[in-house]
Amino acid sequence: MTTITLHPDFRVGPVDRRVFGSFVEHLGRCVYTGIYEPGHTTADEHGFRRDVADLTKELGVTMLRYPGGNFVSNYTWEDGVGPVEARKPFLDLAWRTVEPNTVGTDEFLQYCEREGIEPMMAVNLGTRGIDAAVALLEYCNGEAGTRWADMRIANGREKPYGVKLWCLGNEMDGPWQIGHKDAHEYGKLAAATGRAMRQVDPSIELVACGSSSMMMETFGEWERTVLSYCYDVVDHISMHAYYEELDGDRASFLGSGTAMSTFIERVAASADAIGAQRRSDKEITISFDEWNVWYLVSRFPGEANLPVQRDAPRIIEDRYSGLDAVVVGDLIISLLAHADRVAVGCLAQLVNVIAPIMTEPGGAAWRQTTFHPFATAARLAQGEALQVQVDAPSFATAKHGDVPAVTAAATVDTATGALALFVTNRTAEERTVTLRHPGATARLDGGTAVLADHEGPREEQAAAEAYGMVDALPVEHGDGVITLRLAPESWTAFHGTLA
Repeated sequence: MTTITLHPDFRVGPVDRRVFGSFVEHLGRCVYTGIYEPGHTTADEHGFRRDVADLTKELGVTMLRYPGGNFVSNYTWEDGVGPVEARKPFLDLAWRTVEPNTVGTDEFLQYCEREGIEPMMAVNLGTRGIDAAVALLEYCNGEAGTRWADMRIANGREKPYGVKLWCLGNEMDGPWQIGHKDAHEYGKLAAATGRAMRQVDPSIELVACGSSSMMMETFGEWERTVLSYCYDVVDHISMHAYYEELDGDRASFLGSGTAMSTFIERVAASADAIGAQRRSDKEITISFDEWNVWYLVSRFPGEANLPVQRDAPRIIEDRYSGLDAVVVGDLIISLLAHADRVAVGCLAQLVNVIAPIMTEPGGAAWRQTTFHPFATAARLAQGEALQVQVDAPSFATAKHGDVPAVTAAATVDTATGALALFVTNRTAEERTVTLRHPGATARLDGGTAVLADHEGPREEQAAAEAYGMVDALPVEHGDGVITLRLAPESWTAFHGTLA
């Protein structure tokens, strides 16, 4: 028997809309022939594809992280501003691609502004440091009368961009990162850079690099050491995690959300331990600024095996299945269930590169299977995340141990009473769930679901477009309870009211 219990008075915290962010990196075809393709039939006057922008709006993306990712750790931002015809290409060491510098800071920030999306900028703490970070911040946010602000104005943009959210480097714990540092080196640099940046603009929010994965050998100790240097300077610490089905282990893949939740709770505990040691009332929140399903082990040959390429090569263009879509939905449940600690989230990436949106150069743009749970949750999850008590049987997985067969998260808009309930059935059989709401009045008006299958990746556009949300199995209202029927291996979004 499975029961879910909720009440509008028992809340986790407000859902920060930035949790529905995504990520644009100069990697593969994410930028060129992704969001940007002059000459495309839908391209606007700035060269950005309108079809992709429209799908991004439908996806519900609230924020975009830029320019990386591994790319940022050897990026000279000054080379990507000013007259495009004067910009020089360079060899990006991270992805072994010749970057033409056609799209840079101004193009990206103005794109975000036109589309009503908040930008999240990263600074290079790999090959560069304090000077370059402060200069970029001054370029973006400075008022007229200083060197870098005047350069922005000379480049055609008088009004400051007012970028609020800044990443202090990217994955600096990773040996693959250009300019990789140990925790002491990075912690000192992040603290010094953050202090200097706040001298330019005290209103910004800063993200320190956390662990690139819970499986890193330095995990835990990295967070402790880094935050011992920069706890008072930063607002958030980053988390990155990718999940995939390996060797046919479907059960472990379906249980990935449990691993994500454990990761979040351990990072929060590490941050809180430093706060307690410092006798600080400040709480560090989490920027989960890279997460997704990525077939990193089974499909990607590794950066070192990539040849040097030009002209937006096809790199890491995973095609997704119905099973992948269910797991993405379940990961969203983990993020919402930790709304009190997760302030920022970035589905990595937006277009073509392990992305919910795919394009063809000169051709169509379309939705992958993973588009649907993200778009649905971004639309429905409003207001406050609720404390949801799930009592469900467990099943064994090789990778995560015993995990719950059913997971759930819920949100309520306290102004309107609009309820959203998200539920995953991780098992291969239909499940009946009793939804309890003692002392409250609840009604579910309907729902839609994404369903797993055994067909594998939908490689072709037509196959991907044939997949989508389906009506959920019947919902029955009884005396003080609601009965839900969940399809096998499914993620379902219900909508209704709760008061």
